[in-house]
Amino acid sequence: MNVFFHSVALEKEKCIGCTTCIKRCPTEAIRVRNGKAQISAARCIDCGECIRVCSKGAKRAHSTRLSALENWEYKVAIPAPALFGQFNHLDDIDIVLNGLKKIGFNDVYEVSRGAEVVTDVTRRMLAENKLKLPVISSACPAVVRLIRQRFPGLIDHVLPIKAPMEVTARIAKTECSEKYGVPMEKVGVFFITPCPAKVTDFAAPIGSARSWVDGAISIAKIYPKLSEAMDKEVDLRHLERIAKSGMTGVRWATSGGESKAAVEDRYLAADGIENVINVLEQLEDERIQDVDFIELNACNGGCVGGVLCVENPYIAKARIQRLNKFLPPSCNHYETSMNQMINWTQELEYTPVMQLSEDLEQAISMMDEIEELRTRLPGIDCGSCGSPTCKAFAEDVVMGKVNESECIFILKNKVKKAAKALSQLGVEDDSN
Repeated sequence: MNVFFHSVALEKEKCIGCTTCIKRCPTEAIRVRNGKAQISAARCIDCGECIRVCSKGAKRAHSTRLSALENWEYKVAIPAPALFGQFNHLDDIDIVLNGLKKIGFNDVYEVSRGAEVVTDVTRRMLAENKLKLPVISSACPAVVRLIRQRFPGLIDHVLPIKAPMEVTARIAKTECSEKYGVPMEKVGVFFITPCPAKVTDFAAPIGSARSWVDGAISIAKIYPKLSEAMDKEVDLRHLERIAKSGMTGVRWATSGGESKAAVEDRYLAADGIENVINVLEQLEDERIQDVDFIELNACNGGCVGGVLCVENPYIAKARIQRLNKFLPPSCNHYETSMNQMINWTQELEYTPVMQLSEDLEQAISMMDEIEELRTRLPGIDCGSCGSPTCKAFAEDVVMGKVNESECIFILKNKVKKAAKALSQLGVEDDSN
């Protein structure tokens, strides 16, 4: 699988080269060159921040089309709990699950089921002192990729457990194959996703060689058809009972939900990519004390704030909180037979994104060049050059990706020097 698969993509015809995205990208993955944005595959973590801030809609996220269901004999939907926050006056998640069956799925397994299993495993591992404290949740793939790229010193703190999406997918595929006699390779499992990072995660999974998910359909894409199919006036007594998860799993949709389920106290929950980076920086500097568990979500409000959702994250969060009043505490627990579907099979490794040169001597020389150029740059990180910061611009110049005259301040100084030289030359000619 290509490790540089990404769901976030650029529509060049819509891009006006405004540089808004380069200033908000947490990994400096975007540059503007020749009036158009460019996304570095090696740096992108698919957090969706560029999609969120682009006023021209030039960034978008690839996700699986509904027509892909036709390729599978038995089709299973595994909706993220964030989906339940998209609908008003919802007091029974079975209304949503029945709606999914009406639009083409044979069965539905809530991802909140997998979340409850992961919660139980996390509790046990913390109680057995098997983890390096503070433990950082591995549920948000954008955060895990950020740590792997920018904070390698924190890799050992990341919880080595597969995300609820993967746990649920394997349960669904295995159970449906055994229950209905359908070969496992003909059971298609589709995640209903709130964010592009999870689309990338099924195509290029973290912690394992392959994913049990066969497609990821965005909430925004499925919402119109699902909303139309849902019978909101249905007599609940006649509703097919599909749901097999409780409050513990459903509240993973919002920031702090995972933490509250896993530990009673001594936890920290932060959401929004800038806040996440701030927490990771403080953790790296050992300025965070008396915390056992850290939950980080790249999206504001948690998964309900994903760019593939349709509802305001704070409204969706309020709906999830209301919905939890109607749910049992938890319905799923860890069993030792689940070890294979729970634990990572591949270790998390540092992925450096900028290698100046394979030759050490040359790399050191290039670093000196970068520092020398930085001293001549204004240091105001205006973005006019198409790079997010003056430091990034210096790196781009030394690596031969751009000319230093792209900096308007350097260009201005060159023009001044040229004008002065021409002026002096003119004075000399007049004296003759």
